[in-house]
Amino acid sequence: MDIAEQTYLTSSEFPKQEKYGLTDQIRRSAVSVPSHIAEGAVRNTDGEFRNFFGIASGSSKELLSQMILSHRLNMISKDKI
Repeated sequence: MDIAEQTYLTSSEFPKQEKYGLTDQIRRSAVSVPSHIAEGAVRNTDGEFRNFFGIASGSSKELLSQMILSHRLNMISKDKI
């Protein structure tokens, strides 16, 4: 939840022309992480939980790559990654 919250705060400073581009993609990735963990936690088997945790892990890597790109495009400072 902290990652999603911080991502929303950070991306609110992005240029307006990125609203439907990188901003939207970053926010969806960030929300996906805790959402998939929560969904996996209520599943019936450990295998199902692992599957959802794997999806959350992939979303976190996606988010990281998008934040690195945002830094490289001078939209955020390195300490925000």
